[in-house]
Amino acid sequence: MNIDIRHLAKLSRLNFSPEEEAKFSGEMEKIVELVEKLPNLDASGPLIDPSNPMTLRPDRVENKPNRNELLQNAPETQAGCIVVPKVVE
Repeated sequence: MNIDIRHLAKLSRLNFSPEEEAKFSGEMEKIVELVEKLPNLDASGPLIDPSNPMTLRPDRVENKPNRNELLQNAPETQAGCIVVPKVVE
């Protein structure tokens, strides 16, 4: 498949040197070949493989910062709170 890198660069407002055009053209062709090899999925059934379920990591809080450490990064504080500009009158 021939990919027009100049047209893609124009659409994305990028400027490539001739060497970069050749490099990216080859890389884009490899990407398209990889996508063309992907199998078609039948959307009528489950799209997740039941023999390989997705397992989520457990949520853990580590190194819980204290309030004073967090407030040190704020530009202005008052009574333990961050002062922000008034936006509603």
